[in-house]
Amino acid sequence: VQLQASGGGLVQPGGSLRLSCKAPRMITSVFNPYTMAWYRQAPGKQRELVARIGPVGGGAITDYADSVKDRFTISRDNSKKMVYLQMTTLKPEDTAVYYCNNDQGSVAWGQGTQLTVSS
Repeated sequence: VQLQASGGGLVQPGGSLRLSCKAPRMITSVFNPYTMAWYRQAPGKQRELVARIGPVGGGAITDYADSVKDRFTISRDNSKKMVYLQMTTLKPEDTAVYYCNNDQGSVAWGQGTQLTVSS
């Protein structure tokens, strides 16, 4: 598996959680230039991109879907080949399986991690 997402769980509305994604089998020279992204797929809906972060060499510019802007923060640690998604003020509509990939979705998809926001 090229990309392993983890950290999901059951959270109450208004809560916070951090997701992690590691790419243990991806060589550094491939990982580092990628714009990495977090996606999510809710039941019955298409997978959507929620956050992305550019390569460090380009300033690690971030971009967010309107639905998560100001609540989610994406970051990366190239030395560990890790990407993170810090989520705050969670809402029931954030419930989904979360995946990481590059912004083209061109790496084989991992299993994702389930986030459920419910009281």
